[in-house]
Amino acid sequence: MSDDAPVSGNGQDQRPRWQVQPGPVGGPGAPFTPPAANGPRGPSTNPNQQATQAPGAPQSPYDGGPTPYVGQRVAQAPPAGQQAQPAHPGGQPPQAGSHTAQSYNQQQGQYSGQPQGMPPAQQPETVPTAQDFLRNRHQSIDIGPATWGWRGVIRKITFGLVKPKMGKAERAFREARAVVQRSFSGPRTIVFANPKGGAAKTTSVLAAGYIFGTVRGGGVVAWDNNETRGTLGIRGEPANHQNTTRELLDDLERFQDVYESRIGDLGAFVRSQGDAHFDVLASDERADVTGTIKASDFGAVHRLLERFYHLILVDTGNNLRAENWLAAAQTADLIVVTCTVREDTGYSGLWMLDALADAGHTQIKEKTITVLADPSPSVDAQLAKDLTDVYAQRTRAVFRIPYDPALVAGSVIQYGQLSEETRDAWLKACAAMAEAL
Repeated sequence: MSDDAPVSGNGQDQRPRWQVQPGPVGGPGAPFTPPAANGPRGPSTNPNQQATQAPGAPQSPYDGGPTPYVGQRVAQAPPAGQQAQPAHPGGQPPQAGSHTAQSYNQQQGQYSGQPQGMPPAQQPETVPTAQDFLRNRHQSIDIGPATWGWRGVIRKITFGLVKPKMGKAERAFREARAVVQRSFSGPRTIVFANPKGGAAKTTSVLAAGYIFGTVRGGGVVAWDNNETRGTLGIRGEPANHQNTTRELLDDLERFQDVYESRIGDLGAFVRSQGDAHFDVLASDERADVTGTIKASDFGAVHRLLERFYHLILVDTGNNLRAENWLAAAQTADLIVVTCTVREDTGYSGLWMLDALADAGHTQIKEKTITVLADPSPSVDAQLAKDLTDVYAQRTRAVFRIPYDPALVAGSVIQYGQLSEETRDAWLKACAAMAEAL
């Protein structure tokens, strides 16, 4: 995601003592006063002026003088036979006609010692690297002639002699694919969440897995992180085994040796989705198991999946207070709020965002994206607009997913039956996810 508050300091004043700071100038017991323009410089003769010193302040190890307050100007004693240069009120440099031979550095608040009239030091010229050359070439190359619509027809019937440029829709499609295919600096985790059942979490995970798997080329796993029993394994393609997260937890020792364990060994626990080019790790499906997935269990499985997959898509349960749900939210690089055009699922998603904010999660808007799906062929247009508007204020972006019988039937999803509108909508949504990462 992408993708950060600036890192603060350690709370202590790390400025060296030789740095000039705002305040009066002078050696110990010998304050200076600002001279008039072109006037002489020297120690003040006013006996009422005293050097500013904190009562009982320790002596400086450099000149035996008092240690200054933070924010007080410090000046070193001038060499023998040389007069000290006073500070100028308001940080103003000497006037052009002054007899001083030094120029005042306004940014550092000290004299640079550079004679007036000399040109400033020039910065070295930036030389383009080999990577800069390739990057500029890649950005300037046209991505190809049109293949869609009447432009593509003209190119085809002229046997390529006429090559119209791509239209806006085809260019946007190509650019979205390029964003989905972008490289990450490490494994990334996307959590799909909504505390309301029937909010399209599972179908969203499978649809996103299909887009990322087919467009990126694999290295994607969809994980059902339900504390008890979820439906990701039911909606995904079956395998020749019934192993789930529970069995993987029981056999984690075989993966402890990072030099001996292999991704092929995970084939006994994950379920390949065939042409969709991603795997599914189902949640517990046994009726005789009474335990739940703890936060430590989530951490162990997540660390294992990070070793073998580039992208981890996490399907969550409905209990925001469950340990594994909280652990997923804490680990997520991006949270996708899934909801349908229904008032209850829309409200539940907003309530979840409020709960995350109250729990201390920061930068929620930058770390969340909303997917708003149509649960039926016709929906309340005003409700859809209201949900789009409110989620646009709470998350990075909102993406409408059209109604598709292949997603809402409740059976195993046949990815080849997804409509072009559904695929295009999910491609745009996944491009935004990849960009946020």
